[in-house]
Amino acid sequence: MQLHELKDLLHRHPDKGFRLQLPAGGSVPVSFHITEVGHVRKKFMDCGGRMHEAETCQLQAWVGSDEDHRISNGKLLGILQKAASFLPGDNLPVEIEYEDTALTQYPIGSAEVGDDAVVLQLTPKHTDCLAKDVCLPPQPSDAGCGCAPAGCCG
Repeated sequence: MQLHELKDLLHRHPDKGFRLQLPAGGSVPVSFHITEVGHVRKKFMDCGGRMHEAETCQLQAWVGSDEDHRISNGKLLGILQKAASFLPGDNLPVEIEYEDTALTQYPIGSAEVGDDAVVLQLTPKHTDCLAKDVCLPPQPSDAGCGCAPAGCCG
């Protein structure tokens, strides 16, 4: 989900609560706080030597001891509006940083508007090789091998 999509969602439902659903089915406790809004820039090289850049807007969710705390969409929208002074724009993907069993950054997969809250479904991040064309052995080809559609006889 892009930052502009999240802001629009919060703007349309300012009085509803804001909830986070974890990928494995659990939820972040409803008493969480958004303690940081970050502009994260990552410049990196893949194993094939090519350079990449990635940027995200990262929201840190933290659970304190105040179990009665609840964040509304309007409150979160106000926090994001304050952060506009240092964010480069609203086209950044949003990730939620949360410490469950380990500190993890979760992309937002989808949003559901319920009767009393907007619930963001968080999704896991996965690693991948960005230089498969350079660093991995070529995949066997079906062309001319005379084998069944499953692939070459190797």
